[in-house]
Amino acid sequence: MKPQLDWRPIALVPALAFAAVPPTGSLSTWMTLTVAGLAMGMIIFIIASGLTLIFGLMDVLNFGHGVFIALGAFVASSVLGGMADWTGSAELLRNVVAVLPAMLVAMLVAAAIGLAFERYLVRPVYGDHLKQILITMGGMIIGEELIKVVWGPAQIPLPLPEALRGSVLIGDAAVSKYRLLAVIVGCAVFAILAWTLSRTKIGLLIRAGVQDREMVESLGYRISRLFVGVFVVGSALAGLGGVMWGLFQQNLVPQMGAQVNIIIFIVIIIGGLGSTAGALIGSLLVGLMTNYVGFLAPTLTQFSSIFLMVVVLLWRPQGLYPVASSR
Repeated sequence: MKPQLDWRPIALVPALAFAAVPPTGSLSTWMTLTVAGLAMGMIIFIIASGLTLIFGLMDVLNFGHGVFIALGAFVASSVLGGMADWTGSAELLRNVVAVLPAMLVAMLVAAAIGLAFERYLVRPVYGDHLKQILITMGGMIIGEELIKVVWGPAQIPLPLPEALRGSVLIGDAAVSKYRLLAVIVGCAVFAILAWTLSRTKIGLLIRAGVQDREMVESLGYRISRLFVGVFVVGSALAGLGGVMWGLFQQNLVPQMGAQVNIIIFIVIIIGGLGSTAGALIGSLLVGLMTNYVGFLAPTLTQFSSIFLMVVVLLWRPQGLYPVASSR
């Protein structure tokens, strides 16, 4: 019998949103903050989804995930820099034609580096979380230094394409065009992941391999290759998330991946380690909380996500959708 979906964690998102209506003061301000929070949450989810796959399916604590985020953003800056005629156009179609190749190239480069990262750093320490933490953190430091070698140590700009700048009016609320795009991309990533893991043969084999590796291998399938594929896909998603985050921040530094890493781990802890649905809910909660607190009490913004994590863990110590409970 298929287990029923627990709707209580999902209800936290609208509950948090509606709780913010009175303190924000006006519906237009609330809507602007809410859409901005949802967009930020979707960008965080794109980044966190890769790490969620890697930990949930492979049981690998990859603290080097941030290097793929930064790499994706810097690769995109080089691609977009060579397409100034397209990004400077006021036509949305030309802007999209420029952004899509930048995303694709960033994902391919991050995937290739992820393949090498798994082969030479992660594979020797499978099953040992302490060594995984140490060696992947070391890999991230090396990656940051290599980014400095290629692109330099200074901050570089990553401006939005012309047609994606500015806002559109929804009633009296001004909503950023780019943030609407971020919501669309985030929803697409979640839909593809959910469909792949639950409806395809590859997803079935991966989930079966997590449950009973020996049984699946006895049927002639190479689970090790599938897990390498999971790591590569997770790295590619980090590259895509890096592009989205870089355009969101509109400037890049080599350490940006390490800075985002903190948010990512908060999200996957809130969601339940390894849960894709939990990572989505956790990302939306963190995005909304960050925007509301940033507007109401800017000095507390840095602590809002940690406070949210503590509250959720007091309610559900294993996170919103712990993977262990669904296996």
